[in-house]
Amino acid sequence: MKYSRLIAGTMTWGAWGKQLSKKEMEALINFCTDHNITTFDHADIYGGYLTEAEFGKALKDSEIKRDSIQLITKCGIQLQCDNRNNIVKHYNYTKDYIIWSAEESLRNLETDYLDLFLLHRPSPLMVAEEIAEAITILKKEGKIKDFGVSNFTASQMDLIGLRMDIDVNQIEFSLTEHSAMHNGTLDYMTANGIKPMAWSPLGHIFKDNNEQSKRVHQQLAALTDKYKATEDQLLLAWIMKHPSQIHPVVGTTTQSRLKRAIEATSIDLELEDWFLILVAYQGHEVP
Repeated sequence: MKYSRLIAGTMTWGAWGKQLSKKEMEALINFCTDHNITTFDHADIYGGYLTEAEFGKALKDSEIKRDSIQLITKCGIQLQCDNRNNIVKHYNYTKDYIIWSAEESLRNLETDYLDLFLLHRPSPLMVAEEIAEAITILKKEGKIKDFGVSNFTASQMDLIGLRMDIDVNQIEFSLTEHSAMHNGTLDYMTANGIKPMAWSPLGHIFKDNNEQSKRVHQQLAALTDKYKATEDQLLLAWIMKHPSQIHPVVGTTTQSRLKRAIEATSIDLELEDWFLILVAYQGHEVP
């Protein structure tokens, strides 16, 4: 496995969430690696373009060997914020920008290479040949190892994949957002050897208070004793049951929740239990 079964998402480590100090980030990095979470997921925009650099300083102080972890980051989204002079939120996938963005992430993360470099969201103006040229240069110079995309449909992966290999597609996937199972996205990825990663893997079950979420909680509660697991663990196990071998990107910074997530990797839901959870969310049996 190139990446750990669970991936630590860093979006809320900085200004967009917990605002962890350097020491707190260092401690969390060490906790993750001590518990077999060795892959860290970033994007240049996190924390208003600040979190990468904060993480990089903490990683340097941690003295963790670079080859024992995997660093992921994304490029392309142009935010309106204090650190970018943009008049409108947009996407930029020009050759020069992609190369500059990768090099900027390398500086921020204080590393010589990125294990995985993703296009953050598809742009209606992206030119596959230009993207391929930039990625070819970055790979040739040893600045990135793998290339991937995020939030791309099957047809968008086809557009890019005809010019270069796509190693990963990071998509939203959970019990409450599982359209990728039905619209061909996961089928396409499995058929073409593209590894799926899932952001927001718990979905909205713990946020919503409606009949749908109540049905799910009732069904999960009926299974907790059987699997000696908590509801959040069962939701992660539900994702990891899918044959495409989805890697959940877990965004929590709480050690107890991270421990539970790690324990969930050993849960193998029985076939009918997997469908019971799906049916509870849908409110009707499968066709």
